[in-house]
Amino acid sequence: MKAIYHAIYFDLTLQAVGFGIAALLIAAHLMALLKGGVVKAWLKKLPRNELLGTVILAIDFVWCFLVWTEMDLGEFHKFERAIQVILVLGFLGVGYYVREFLAVRAIGLFLILLACPVLDAAFLQPPVSRLLLVFLAYAWVIKGMFYVGMPYLMRDGIDWVSANPSRWKMASMAGLAYGVAVLVCALLFYGDAFPPG
Repeated sequence: MKAIYHAIYFDLTLQAVGFGIAALLIAAHLMALLKGGVVKAWLKKLPRNELLGTVILAIDFVWCFLVWTEMDLGEFHKFERAIQVILVLGFLGVGYYVREFLAVRAIGLFLILLACPVLDAAFLQPPVSRLLLVFLAYAWVIKGMFYVGMPYLMRDGIDWVSANPSRWKMASMAGLAYGVAVLVCALLFYGDAFPPG
């Protein structure tokens, strides 16, 4: 577990993160642009997809458990076992009792967890273009908090963007352009960034 934790929070370079996020953005938004009907239909079912929600929640639990177990807790080390038990009970409780919009809440928590490695990789790096990743990470955190607390916002957002073809196309092209911008920066600038500490 320590090797996985170290790989996520210490070994990721700015360039590797840039390539990963660029690939994700380009693939997702290109799919939305080319296969709009299929993607819209899938997205409309996403907020109430309990199976997917359970899978993502399990990933969230493992990630949280990994972080709490491997991070330096300092004076809070004495609470390590107690919090591990709380994490297990919390995962089981949420998975069983909070079925409403479970997928949205799980995605929200995943976005919050995902932001940290991105911010760690960009921390104190010289390229100003790293702010493309920083901005995206903070957007994930804000969106994630709203998804956890007000999950119906994802459903409303999906309905709004998919209701108008030009709106859907504009959102898809904007995401695609952002992904291309991150890819260009990863190729041209992020290779000169300092290695992770």
